[in-house]
This record gives sequence, structure tokens and C-alpha cells, in this order.
Amino acid sequence: MNLKQIRAFLAVADAMSFATAANQLHLSQPALSLSVKSLEESLGGKLLTRTTRTLSLTPEGEALVPIARRILAQWENAEDEMKQRFALQLGKISIASMPSFAASLLPKAIHNYHQCYPHIQVAIDDVLSDIVVDMVGNNQVELGICFEPSNLLELAFYPLYEDNFIAIFPENHPLNAEAKITWKALLEYDFITLQRPSSVRAMIENSLQDADMELKVAFDAHQLTTVVRMVSEGMGVAVVPVICRQQAYEQHLNCRPISEPEIGRRVGVVCKPRSNLSIAAAAMLDVLIDTYATIDDVMPTKDRNEAQSI
Repeated sequence: MNLKQIRAFLAVADAMSFATAANQLHLSQPALSLSVKSLEESLGGKLLTRTTRTLSLTPEGEALVPIARRILAQWENAEDEMKQRFALQLGKISIASMPSFAASLLPKAIHNYHQCYPHIQVAIDDVLSDIVVDMVGNNQVELGICFEPSNLLELAFYPLYEDNFIAIFPENHPLNAEAKITWKALLEYDFITLQRPSSVRAMIENSLQDADMELKVAFDAHQLTTVVRMVSEGMGVAVVPVICRQQAYEQHLNCRPISEPEIGRRVGVVCKPRSNLSIAAAAMLDVLIDTYATIDDVMPTKDRNEAQSI
């Protein structure tokens, strides 16, 4: 049983005339008769009773009519929905993003996307950078925004920008007197960072290890927002990705470039190969890349100057 046969049967059942039904479907009567006969053969019995003067439905034909109408309606609804999805008039995408990006830069891209595709729903999960990759790999989300993973497996990575790390500390902290913030000076104070496992903490530890320096942690937390808040309470100092600076400013903290060693890593979009993405997700990927093609477009002037000095 196929849609062509169902349409042929319903046209005949409604018109009770092969000639009228054939005209409505723009078919020849022999072609229409063949479609109905093929349907009867596939189902195993007669659906119509034909004589030289009359045409009527068999009991089985009468039973099929409402079923056939539901099948045709469901197919037409499905066809309409798919056309809307391919035209980006309907759909939903899910994005996993590390919290620091989700709270600062991501809203700009979401706004740009909504301006172009107002009918597409966007769901956002803010999770640790390491979890972002897992969620994409497990098909929980189509797109993930995180630091560039060391192992992509079968995923693709589209870089957005380079995120250099900065030191943050209270406005009245002794480090304010330093012309240049180095790790040696910073580590003389209680240090606050993320708990393991964390890509941010791993980057800090690996960079210091390469420089023959030891990281002594006084406090650790699960989220960067908590780290920034702990610094604002005077509990210590921290080194965070530069995209955390807006929250740091709001907490009245100083944000300074840090050197010896400098730490930085690319931020980008992790996803399946483009050919495996939905139309809506592929469009979002393009918007993300375009939005952050130049980081100047999404950074306040104060932040832009600071990032350029790192």
C-alpha cells in the first residue's frame, strides 16, 4: 500500500465514479483502475463493487476510508513539517556551552540567529567544558562551545577566537602595586581555581609544570562564577579565561594580563561533521562563526583593549 494507491482509492470512494476521480487526479481511467486494483491485491480483497451501472464500497472498503484519510492527513502534515524545517521555518536546536561563554558572549549570537530564524527554538545547557564534548559525542546536543579538546575523536572543531587567561584579585590587593603580574608573584597568595577534572585547571597545572612551577591551591570550586565570587570576598586570587572578565568587573575586581608563563587556548564549536548536522544547527554554526569573526564586535571597549594587551 502506497500513497498513490491511497489517493486513488479515496478519490474514487468520494466521487463514486472512476471518470470523475480520474479527472480530479489528472490520470487516465486505466491508470486509476490499475492503482485501485493494485491496492486491493496488496490488501488481499475487494474494496469496491463494480457493475456496468453502479459502483459501491464493500464493507472492507468502508472500513478503509477513515483509515486512509488519517494516513493521508498524517503524511501531508509530515510533508508540510519537513518543508518548514528545510526552510528554517520550524525546528529546535540544542547547544551545550561552558558557563563563562554562555553568560557573556553567547547571547549575542543567539540574538543574531533569532533575527534571521525567529521560528527556530534554541535550548542551551551551560556545563563544564569537558562535559560539552561528551554531550556532543553522545548526541545529547548538536553543537557545543568549549575550549579546543585535545582529542576530538570523530568530532569537528570550528575555532571562534583565542581566549587568553587573566589574573583577577580585589581592588585593594597588594598586587595592584605591581607593574606586571607574573605567576611567581601571584602564587605568593591563596590561589582559587576549579576542581578536578576541569580543562581550565588542567591548562593551568600543565603550563606551570612546564615552567617548573608548582600550583598550590587554597580553595577550589565547581564553577568559574563561584571562583570569581570567592575572589570578590577576599579569599584569594585566581586565574580565569578572559571571557570571565565581565563578571569580574561586576564584582569590582581587577583584571590583569598574566605572564611567565602566558596561558591561552582556542574557544570554538564542537560538533559532528557539517554534513551530519540538521539544517537549523548548520545555520547556527554559521551564525556563531560570523558573530565572532572579529572579537571586537562583541566586546566592550575596556575589555577589548585589555584582551589586545594580553
